Amino acid sequence: MHIILLSGTTAVTVQEEGNITVYPTNSGGKLRRYRDAVRIGKRIRDVDIISVQDPFEVGVVGLLVARARQIPLHVQVHTDFLSPSFASHSLINRIRVFLAGFVLRGAARIRVVSPRIARSITKRYGELAPISVLPIYVDTARFATAEPGPVLPQRFAKFLYRLLLIARLESEKGAARALEAFAQAAPSTACLIITGDGRERDALLARAEALGVASRVFFEGTRDPAPYMALADLVLVPSEYEGYGMVIIEALAAGKPVLATDVGIAQDAGAIVAAHDDYAGALARWFANGERVGKLRFEPYASFDDYVDAYCRDIAAAKEA
Repeated sequence: MHIILLSGTTAVTVQEEGNITVYPTNSGGKLRRYRDAVRIGKRIRDVDIISVQDPFEVGVVGLLVARARQIPLHVQVHTDFLSPSFASHSLINRIRVFLAGFVLRGAARIRVVSPRIARSITKRYGELAPISVLPIYVDTARFATAEPGPVLPQRFAKFLYRLLLIARLESEKGAARALEAFAQAAPSTACLIITGDGRERDALLARAEALGVASRVFFEGTRDPAPYMALADLVLVPSEYEGYGMVIIEALAAGKPVLATDVGIAQDAGAIVAAHDDYAGALARWFANGERVGKLRFEPYASFDDYVDAYCRDIAAAKEA
């Protein structure tokens, strides 16, 4: 395996370990990194398949290298880029949707992480290359057996309901939606625990103050999610869009109900699905008579080795397409 690393100007040498070689671009600026990645990709010897991690800028790099070398292109899609929320998020995302059409049409095989993405690609572009749905591997056993430990239950002992949000604090993750819903629908006996960090943290802190719920909202920073899930009564996933949604799988594996917007794997996995504009209403209904135990509807892999085998077979199949 040859890995091209889109790295900055820090002088990093080529790294080799066993059958894996990593080639840093050592480039200043993103455009130069993509240009240098194409240059490196064209000169590496004995390559049979190009695999890229997205159909956007990196996908264009892979497409150019694959065409120059006349070898198959395997494209992986981890984001629900055809969700309207993705394009409306930023100008660069609208450009990425445009680029994805070219990249996917040049692919020999496409791997997506959820049935939702497979359906949206087929609906938008018609029949392209074969599409494989290979979800991300999650160590569900770890969450099924997790314990909160002695400290967390003591810290939140005075609350009857403990709601949990695990996310990067960026606009697409919908933390503001969860906060507004909590302020509208949660009783005074409930708290909201937020793990994760990001650019919206300060704005969310201020909003919690403005809504009068700051004493019941706890910003924990980046933490191991397993103990918090063991403690939680309900896990919130209020995202604008998701390619997969690992938190949904982890929470359901821990036996916790999940209140999610209609994103990623939510419907297929067994989450309670709420419309974006009715998240507070759905939360109120959960407090009234919602399910108190979550159940994961499917287990895509028997083990990590099973996942690796499926992943490798999918890449190899690009050569036969």
